[in-house]
Amino acid sequence: MTASSIIPLFVAIPLAGAFITPLIGKKVKWAPDVIGNSLTFVLAVLSIFSVMMVSSSGTIVYSVGGWMPPVGIAMVLDGLTSFMLVTVNLLAFIIAVFSVNYMEKFTSKAKFYCLFLLMLAGMNGVLISGDMFNLFVFLEIASVASYALVAFGTERYELEAAFKYAIMGTVGSLFVLLGIVFLYSYTSTLNMADMAQVLMQKGGGNIVLMVSALFIMGFGLKAALVPFHAWLPDAHPSAPAPISAMLSGVLIKSLGVYALCRIFFNVIGMTADISSILMFLGALSMVVGVFLAIGQWDFKRLLAYHSISQIGYVVLGIGLGTPLGIFGGLFHLFNHSVFKSLLFLDSGAVEYSAGTRDLKKMGGLAEKMPVTGTTSLIASMSIAGVPPFNGFWSKLIIIIALVQAGRHGYAFWAVVASVLTLASFAKVMKYAFFDKLKEQLKQIKEVPIFMKLSMSALALICLFGGLLLVGAVKIDFLDKATDVLLEGTKYAAIVFKGIG
Repeated sequence: MTASSIIPLFVAIPLAGAFITPLIGKKVKWAPDVIGNSLTFVLAVLSIFSVMMVSSSGTIVYSVGGWMPPVGIAMVLDGLTSFMLVTVNLLAFIIAVFSVNYMEKFTSKAKFYCLFLLMLAGMNGVLISGDMFNLFVFLEIASVASYALVAFGTERYELEAAFKYAIMGTVGSLFVLLGIVFLYSYTSTLNMADMAQVLMQKGGGNIVLMVSALFIMGFGLKAALVPFHAWLPDAHPSAPAPISAMLSGVLIKSLGVYALCRIFFNVIGMTADISSILMFLGALSMVVGVFLAIGQWDFKRLLAYHSISQIGYVVLGIGLGTPLGIFGGLFHLFNHSVFKSLLFLDSGAVEYSAGTRDLKKMGGLAEKMPVTGTTSLIASMSIAGVPPFNGFWSKLIIIIALVQAGRHGYAFWAVVASVLTLASFAKVMKYAFFDKLKEQLKQIKEVPIFMKLSMSALALICLFGGLLLVGAVKIDFLDKATDVLLEGTKYAAIVFKGIG
């Protein structure tokens, strides 16, 4: 087995799991939990192994069916891919553990894990795709599975949110497909590395400007950047808590932010105009998201608006295009995946025990639910950027990068959004956990063991995530991911060199 043989497993394993789970799940009640958790654990281990492979071997290319790129389909594993694979699969495993207890409330665990693994296969596929058309195919697999998962509770509100999400998602996919069609007509290739070489030789021209606009709209919609965010505040609260955590934690990153980065840095090439547009959209999302969040009393809806705001930080940092800005943006992408997933799991735990998402109907929950209360406090401090939690370090790096680049206005708004985020989560902690315990909540209990384990694991990452910056324990997957974007369209030569 060659080093490159590991790459297709990121799609093959969850696809096989999605196929097997409903078949066995009908006959054996405990099978979906075991299959779902064991497969996501294997994927998490493989993703960590992929970081070590990239460290030792550099960029690895897998040619599907032995057909060499650019003719055949290529799957590429580089620093950015391995960084995103770790983020997606680690979160998927922790969320799958949480689902063991939480999904008891719903009808069919077999269907849930089938869709969950299908969505995971789609996300992993987007990350490893070396050609545009397969990126689109996997994007659609993940999107369609996520539409079904938003509607999983089948209540009127959930079905309405899923329908709205499906319509908006389809519009986004159409923009992406049109962009791919125009690029293909111009370059006569679908392989990303080959496309980058053709674009370097032929030059951009008006067609690349139009394609850039289509991709910003399409992937901006998938990433829920303002003004393409309208679907998110309905979709995220409607889904079961594990799915809200997946959608907000990793789906909008892998289908939206990752695709934007890969295409604009490595295929088309980052220009000053695209950089300015991305920074403006990032700053707009950051500020608008937090202002919309402050007035919310529905716990999960409040978190959904904060997803828009925090994605703004990520895009602002990466859009800046400096080494420190990209590093800070990617670091915040990882940190946001952790603390936002934790907050959605906490909101699910509160709803599981207290039966409500309305902050006004809560109060004093920390007394009855100490694990949920403590992990919520840690996640709230992380998202607000309070030291020493992980969110502080990535926000600080983004703000320093903005100041160094002379973008003082953007740095100012980044600080303002962080202060407003702190105010918003101070409200959450006061009304949900620290107020006087309501009479009707005196009988509630802490959530079951698997839910507590998941929340505690994520809380530990929030506490120690800042250590990724310390030399002694530095994991170079962040550096390697930053390097891939900084290399820009040299990606083409690196991929062709890595074909084995």
